[in-house]
Order: sequence, then C-alpha cells, then structure tokens
Amino acid sequence: MSINIGSIPDRQASGSGPVLDIENLKVTFATDGGDVFAVKDVSLEVNPGEVVAIVGESGSGKTVTAKTILGLLPETATSQGAVLINGNNVISVSAAKLRQIRGRDVAMVFQEPSTALNPVYTVGWQIAEGIRAHADTGSGKKISARDAKNRAIDALRKVGIPDPETRVNYYPHQFSGGQKQRVVIAAALALNPGLIVADEPTTALDVTVQAEILELLRDLRDKYGTSIVLITHNMGVVADLADRVVVMYQGDVVEEASARVLFAQPKEDYTKKLLAAVPHLGRNSASEGMTERAHQGGKVLVEAKNLTIEYPGRLGSPAFKAVDGVSFTVSEGEVFGLVGESGSGKTTIGRAIAGLNRTTGGSLKVLGYEMLNFKERTFKPLRKEIGFVFQDPAASFNPQLTIGDCVAEPLIIHGNPTPAEARQRVRELLESVQLPASYADRFPHELSGGQRQRASLARALILNPKLLIADEPTSALDVSVQAVVLELFKEIQREFGFAALFISHDLAVVDILSTWVGVLYKGKMVEQGLGNQVMGNPQHSYTKKLIASLPVPDPDEQARRREAFREVLHS
Repeated sequence: MSINIGSIPDRQASGSGPVLDIENLKVTFATDGGDVFAVKDVSLEVNPGEVVAIVGESGSGKTVTAKTILGLLPETATSQGAVLINGNNVISVSAAKLRQIRGRDVAMVFQEPSTALNPVYTVGWQIAEGIRAHADTGSGKKISARDAKNRAIDALRKVGIPDPETRVNYYPHQFSGGQKQRVVIAAALALNPGLIVADEPTTALDVTVQAEILELLRDLRDKYGTSIVLITHNMGVVADLADRVVVMYQGDVVEEASARVLFAQPKEDYTKKLLAAVPHLGRNSASEGMTERAHQGGKVLVEAKNLTIEYPGRLGSPAFKAVDGVSFTVSEGEVFGLVGESGSGKTTIGRAIAGLNRTTGGSLKVLGYEMLNFKERTFKPLRKEIGFVFQDPAASFNPQLTIGDCVAEPLIIHGNPTPAEARQRVRELLESVQLPASYADRFPHELSGGQRQRASLARALILNPKLLIADEPTSALDVSVQAVVLELFKEIQREFGFAALFISHDLAVVDILSTWVGVLYKGKMVEQGLGNQVMGNPQHSYTKKLIASLPVPDPDEQARRREAFREVLHS
C-alpha cells in the first residue's frame, strides 16, 4: 500500500553528517540492591534517510538506549558519554534546549498507542498541542490554533487516516489499534523531525495492520528522507524495514552489520542463536506428512456446529455477534490451531469451551457435554479435564502466592490431596516443564517471563487434562524464550497426549505446533484444513492476506513477500 506523504525535501541530499551520533554511552540505574548497569559502552551512528534497527531480548538495553536519545530516562538513571543530535548532546543540554530538540529534531513513536494518547482530548488537539509548543510563524510569534489544527489535519492525511478533516475531532477510542498507531506517528511527524525513534511500533498490532504500518514507515523514509531508529525483537520486522542492524546483549553491542549481511552471515554466536530461534512459516510444519484422515479418525473432544456467541448491546444498541455460525472439531491427541486478527472471535471460542463464556446459538459439545444453556453445577466435574494457559503469565498468577501454591491450586480445588502429595506433584510437574523443583518456593515476580509461562503450563497440566486451551501463550515472550516454550509445548504434548486448542495471531507459531488449522475472520470460519495446506495453498482471500502480511527473517525473501502483500491488497 502506497501512502501519499506529499512533497518534502529529501534530507539525505542535504545532510552532511549523521543525524544521531552515540559515543561511549553508559547508563546506570540506582536501586536498593546497588547500581544496575543497563547500557555499558554503546556507540552507533544513524545517517540521514537511514533505518537502523536495534535488536535484542528483554534486558539487553535497547529501550534504555532509545529513551536516552530523547532524554526520557528517570531520575534514578545516570548517563555518561555523548548522544549527539545535530551536534547537541542531549545528556548535557539544558531542560529548555532539550524541549526544543524533542519534536523538532527527534520524535518518538511508543509501543502501545492507547497509552500514548490521552483519552479525554481529541487526536487533533493532541497533535496541535505539540505543534504549538514548538512551531512559530517565522516572525517569532506562536502559531495560531487554527493553523495548528490545519497542520494536524495535514499530518493525519500524510499517514493515511481517511477523512482527516472530520476525524481530527475524534477521540482515541474512536480509532482502531492500527489507526491509533498512525495517529501517534502523525504526532511524531507534525514538525517534520529529522529522526524518529520507534520503540516496538508494531508489537501490539495484528499482522496485517503491522504490514501497513511498516509500509507507512518505509514511505516516510523514502519520501521524507526521515531517519528511523527501530527498537524491536521481531526479526521479520527488521528484515522488512532496516538498512542496518545493531544487536545488543546485556547492555553491550555484540554485532553490527547491514541487514542483508547480518541475516546471511551472522558472526557472533548470540546473533546466530537469535536468528535460529525465529519461527519461519513453512519450516518444521507439524502437519508435514499428516492426512485428513488422522484429524477425522480420532475421538472427538470438541465439536462445534453453527456455533454463535453474542454479547448484549448497551443502551438499546443491537447485540454484537462475536462468533457467527462456526463449525469445527478437535480430536483426541491433536493440536488445533485457531488463527485470526483481534476481534475475529478466537479467544471468545476458547473461553466458551472452558465454560467462561456463554454460547447463544448452534451447538458446542465439550467432552460430550452440550454447552448451550449449560449449568455450572453439572459442568464443574468436567473442568478438571480442561487446562488453560493464558496469554500473560504475570497477570494469571496471584502475586501473593508462591509458584508452588499457584500450580497446586487446581489440584486442591478438584481433588483431595494431602499437603505432601500436592508438593510432590508440583515438584514433578515443574521438572517436566524444565524448571527446578526449588522454584515452587519462589513468588511469581522472582521468575522471568518465560519461566512464568512454563509454570503456567505446569498448572494447566496438574490434573492430567484431556484438553488444553492455550490463548496466545508465547506472544509476550522474547523470540529465543518463545522457541524454548514452543519446543517444550511439543514435548509435553507428546508425553501427556492431551488435545490442544492453540490460539494465536502468529501463523508461523501455529504452523510449528498445529496439525489442523482454522482461520477466523469477523466471527466466521473462512477456511480450515491441514496446516501445510492452509499455509501453503490458501484458498480464501483473507487467508492469503494474512500469510502475505507475515514478515519473514530474510531481507530478500521479505522484499518478494512485500510485493505479494501489495498485490493482495489491490486485488
């Protein structure tokens, strides 16, 4: 998709030196336990019109480096070295000078647009506020409110917001997630800065919306000459957009190269490990060699026929049909992958199978029990046969209980174990998910994200369920941690033999785990079949769009996929 960004002078032609020059940057945080060295000795440059990606896992120092560029570190942080933007060292300049630099010379696009935008002001007011704070008419006078609003409309138009003259008066909640991210980018562009720092700008977005935002950023670079520092852990995004890549690990830069060289010939072991962990659509597919008979021949544990789930409307508005006439089966021992964008109905279906959402039409049989108009009293005995792994492992644990108590809770509710039996079962399961048994005595905050998700898997398995529902269980994890959890999931599934409904928006992850895949779009099942057939030869236009929009960790292949995505959009 091509965005009309307008005629802006190309900075690359006029720029004589780097837009950003970081020299020997060190950042230390003062904590109760002593100083923490978040960034140790980082040096890098960003040239006019260049996209530089800083990649690494959580704790690598990439976001701290990004915040240093705009002087956004907290008071507990101490910075040394130099961060030069057009010759100004943001570490040592005055607060007044720093305010001038922000917005005019450098702007930031944050990860979560919903928290970056103020819900009580229109988006036009918020964009105009930044314009009025920095811009003047050229004669020393502040720009008028009307002119600032006109510039806000122009900024919204440049990032592809339809009917910007009207929508400039909309509030953030009146935009979709992708449109909100466009609004945030519009606010960053309003003063035409030479450098944009984008911190995980697509992490919270669906894959098709992500592709559109990446296309927008690419057009900004090509038509504005804007330089971009891209902070991300998604190597597919890096392959799609970056000219050069800086790899960070525990506060240090371990490798730096052009994107093509880095992906083709990584030098450092850490970079090789990072790239090897990235799931790649079509490789290691779980459905390879499988037949439809395997799916149809097993004992059916979940059967949906014309399933409908509605949410009641508010204040007289009509009901919202979240799931509309969906039919599918999940057979014993198989992993059924359910994919689709936000709002497609996939989580609603998962919760309905677990008895957490009510069905309103059609039929949904879970372990032989009809869920339409189900009674909690009669369904409760079946709950022990169903395990649930939630998306956010941190939010799914009670922070006041130890990991051992959290994992044991389903066993205590549904069984009658002695304390010794419960402790023994917890220790066995923690070891099964590759956690030391001693972790039972730790609290959730003392575990990393990947460790908490392993503990969440242990909790879901403690009653030996016949069916496991996993709702986006790896989306919050670093790529290398995700790879470990996915491999663990495969091993545990083979060992315990449970069936699984694996819900995700990441097609590559689903392809690795699932033998049978269903694609949801606006509450309807538009396509389903063997994973390699759905992914390799999609029939529905929406499935084709989903697959074409998924970035892959290979710059040359991604360039071809980008053209395919444009063709699908315009077909």
